[in-house]
Amino acid sequence: MTAEQTDAQLWAAVVRGDGIAFATVFDRHGDRVWRHAWRIMQHRQDTEDVVSAAFAEAWRKRSSVRIVDDSLLPWLLITATNCARNASRGRRRLERLIAHIPRADDAPDAADVAGDRDEAETARTAVADALRALSPADASLIALVMLEDMPLADAARALGIGYGAAKTRIHRARGRMRAHLEAAGMAPSMEEVP
Repeated sequence: MTAEQTDAQLWAAVVRGDGIAFATVFDRHGDRVWRHAWRIMQHRQDTEDVVSAAFAEAWRKRSSVRIVDDSLLPWLLITATNCARNASRGRRRLERLIAHIPRADDAPDAADVAGDRDEAETARTAVADALRALSPADASLIALVMLEDMPLADAARALGIGYGAAKTRIHRARGRMRAHLEAAGMAPSMEEVP
């Protein structure tokens, strides 16, 4: 398949079952369909689902796809719009269903759970950034001792350094991590970053 081929020529090959021609159509129009779906969905995963559904529908209905002015794009955009509407309806149905499920008296509030998830994600990102700021050897030592709960002596042997050197390194690495987290606004307590 060449770039000079028109959509109509490519689609004639797709109708015959040519997957390479279909891939060329996707390469040609996938970004435009993605941007269109993004404007409707405003969520990355939902957008990807809509684009996938639109192109799956194009393959499934390949013999009845309508080409307008030698372009497949109008059909793809309309199909993406319809797929987005279906996805939105499905999400609303699911939300209504979930809203009608009786909650236990001691069940946490959904807003609290969402807030906790956001805080946890922020903390994970800050810790990952702090680890990246360390030297590879110090990051490995911190990961083994603090994240994997390996005894310092075992971590030192695994990294090929002496126990005394490991003790000094982990003390300094903890201090650098603590400073990095404080600079990021995390202000860890002594228990969080020992």
